[in-house]
Amino acid sequence: QVQLTESGGGVVQPGGSLRLSCAASGRSISGSAMAWFRQTPGKEREFIAARGWSGSAPYYAESVKGRFTISRNYAENTVSLRMNSLKPEDTAVYYCAAKAGLPIMSDFYDYWGQGTQVTVSS
Repeated sequence: QVQLTESGGGVVQPGGSLRLSCAASGRSISGSAMAWFRQTPGKEREFIAARGWSGSAPYYAESVKGRFTISRNYAENTVSLRMNSLKPEDTAVYYCAAKAGLPIMSDFYDYWGQGTQVTVSS
């Protein structure tokens, strides 16, 4: 089993930045794919970014490419999402997810965190 715990959400003004973190416990995730998703009320969960094993290239949704950066610390079992130039439409609950094998852009991940709220508002 893998437990994922997100942190770092909050309220930020448009154009601002936030950094989300996700810590994995239970077993090593160094060989797993890690991803970030977000969801707003009444909408389906949306893929944001994913990254596989060390040295692999990240994947991003078009809506966040150039503004968000996913990074992993394989030794510490963590994954982060740096969000710059935030827009009101980035407001959502953000979830960390993990799965064995290659990263994918759909939500067929095995493990999920509880989510952290990000609100972009002036």
